[in-house]
Amino acid sequence: MKCLLLFLLLGPFLAIVGAQQAPFLGNSPPNQSQSRSSQPAPSQSSQSPSQSSQPAFQSSQSPSRSSQLQSQSSQSPSQSNQLPSQSSQPQPQSSSQPSKYVVAHFMVGNTYPYTTSDWVQDIAAAASRGIDGFALNVGGDPWQPARLAAAYDAAKRFAPSINFKLFISLDMTSIPCATTNHANQLRNFYEPFRNHPNQLNYNGRPLLSTFSGEWCRFGMGNLNDAWNYVLKSNGALPVHFVASFFVDPANFRGMSFLDGAFNLNGRTYMAAVSPWFFTHYGTDSWNKNWIYRCDDFHFAQRWELIVQNRNLTAIAQVISWNDYGESHYVGPIHGAQPNSQAWVNGFDHQGWLDLQTYYITAFKTGQYPPITRDRVFLWARLYPANANAQDRVGRPDNWQWTKDILWGVAMLTAPAQLTATCGSSRLSTTLPAGLSKFQLPLVSTCNVVVTLARSNSVFINFAPSGFTFRTDPPSYNFNAFVAAS
Repeated sequence: MKCLLLFLLLGPFLAIVGAQQAPFLGNSPPNQSQSRSSQPAPSQSSQSPSQSSQPAFQSSQSPSRSSQLQSQSSQSPSQSNQLPSQSSQPQPQSSSQPSKYVVAHFMVGNTYPYTTSDWVQDIAAAASRGIDGFALNVGGDPWQPARLAAAYDAAKRFAPSINFKLFISLDMTSIPCATTNHANQLRNFYEPFRNHPNQLNYNGRPLLSTFSGEWCRFGMGNLNDAWNYVLKSNGALPVHFVASFFVDPANFRGMSFLDGAFNLNGRTYMAAVSPWFFTHYGTDSWNKNWIYRCDDFHFAQRWELIVQNRNLTAIAQVISWNDYGESHYVGPIHGAQPNSQAWVNGFDHQGWLDLQTYYITAFKTGQYPPITRDRVFLWARLYPANANAQDRVGRPDNWQWTKDILWGVAMLTAPAQLTATCGSSRLSTTLPAGLSKFQLPLVSTCNVVVTLARSNSVFINFAPSGFTFRTDPPSYNFNAFVAAS
């Protein structure tokens, strides 16, 4: 597993646009440090934000920043007890780039029991939601190359109706990189698929990515020589290399081997978008136990920022499809979990997968699509952040950064009256046609219910099974419960 949400929290658009840092949305915490913990075995494979006391909604898609950063181009309504006025829908910027790609980060390390039918299931689910391909995060386990081959084989079966693309993302926290022999072996991960019909090419070359690798030297004296050896020496064939290195972006200019990055000015930009982050491993395991702040409609607002700046963005990478250990998965829960069952089982996230199709269309086409079906999307933690639990791992770091709030998005074909309740907490308001965001404080044990009505006639009565907020958690589970009508 990997802390890829760091790309979001570090605000990579600032490096691309060259803009000054915008105000925080509410009282967002400072950035989490870039420290990493060790990779789980795949076979097991500041300041606290203030709590809003009243429910509220935001109408349309105010292009505010993600949970940490606010867009320069439009003021985002504050989280308060007053309802913000409706703002006009921002339109995506046009782009000269002929194609936009949306890919999902896929942890091959969680596929030990996969068969071809599992790959077919995942590809079908992703393609039906507008995702163009998978970034196959591959580690050093000897069984993983066989899963790569199975993935490419499964993608080929969808031709000619679906041309689902794949590319390799080398997880350098798992793959050795100390010698020139390691460099030569590295090519074995991606060269077999160079001419595969489902290989994602960019600018006429196979796309290749990494997670980390900024410390790799492959027996060379410096980083530049090291990766130039991998990519351009000893008979290497050309690739389009878009890495994710944890270094100061100012250093990228001297890296002649890079064609792009997750936060690189002047070259291919791959934007990360992720809905959540919570990991809960004890000191007897991988010693990873923290959250990142994903309040304030983080997933929706991050997508809005990417759509608004689509002319700067070549590829959007959804993080992730199946990284269960870090709780940001949007795909179905299957395969081999990395000992994350305690906080993942029963917490399906496919509602987010449906929600983002709206933004994917806008990112690719430059126009938000018309809404043809009334829907409600909800997510929240099921337990108070400050509640005590009998849990040997302990409360996660940064727990005080998050608020006990139900976050909701309504997509409406016409204006409607929305009522959201959970125990004594209640929101009742009229929403316009289009996309609106609303929130509801969670204060006591209760069941979440949302209704939509027109002319006093209820047409959606949404009481998701299992969406119960409880004040007595059995363990410290800060994962999001997600539901869609």
